[in-house]
Amino acid sequence: MVRVTTTDRRGVLRAGAGLVAGGALAAGCASTGTAPHSAASDAPPGASASASTSTSASAGAGSGSSPTAAHTSAAPRAAPAPRSFLGQPAQISHGPRDKPRVALTFHGQGDPALARTLLSAAEEHGARVTVLAVGTWLDAHPEMARRILDGGHDLGNHTQHHLSVNDMPEAQARAEITACADRLKRLTGSIGTWFRPSRALTASPLVERLARTAGYPHVLSYDVDSLDYTSPGAAAVTRNVLDRVRDGSVVSLHFGHPGTATALPALLAELGRRGLRAVTTTELLS
Repeated sequence: MVRVTTTDRRGVLRAGAGLVAGGALAAGCASTGTAPHSAASDAPPGASASASTSTSASAGAGSGSSPTAAHTSAAPRAAPAPRSFLGQPAQISHGPRDKPRVALTFHGQGDPALARTLLSAAEEHGARVTVLAVGTWLDAHPEMARRILDGGHDLGNHTQHHLSVNDMPEAQARAEITACADRLKRLTGSIGTWFRPSRALTASPLVERLARTAGYPHVLSYDVDSLDYTSPGAAAVTRNVLDRVRDGSVVSLHFGHPGTATALPALLAELGRRGLRAVTTTELLS
């Protein structure tokens, strides 16, 4: 059971207050949910178009979880620990191409009200998503960890301050990964199911090694970029995903952008019409 006590909340908020200055330096997902991402989001210009991809088939058809949101229960779901998926590469950009499932992954930062709207919309459509949370966001909004897990979603690590982790010296990069992992562990009992590097489509060899040492067997990349961080409007977000999505795709989306919240119901409806089920990344690869 995930318990967020009053003492925990005070401790987390004190830690978040001490990190405001550092968090303000990040030019990634805007904490207000209105400012656009940096010009490159997490995939800078010139970055490799795709990470090492997975090719092994899924072992099962996934769970048949109820579309009813579990977050109304008094008892939260236990936070799952990271898993090692045999046959999968160290950096995963998509799941099996022979199963009609996709993973919608959200960079966890921004207005928590928008985040709740997105989570509720997913649950109303029977979908489950993966949230890669920024540590400073969890410091400011610790209740979101429970909300995500109680809805049946994956919760993972997107570094502490959302800076360009691949460009950092080893000690700083390690601290970015472990600080967010520590917050997840404090709030949920687990370091989170996945790690995604900040400001990068793929992890550098150093960051990949540091993530593995921190307890993450795989780095989670993606093969479909919604470009929602550019605030192109709901129709463009939907089109950007639907033009590229296919069996096994991992889609990059963001909390904190109103256009994404507006786009999600129509996006999920069209995925359903195409026979594509939106599942957590863990289920996509299981």
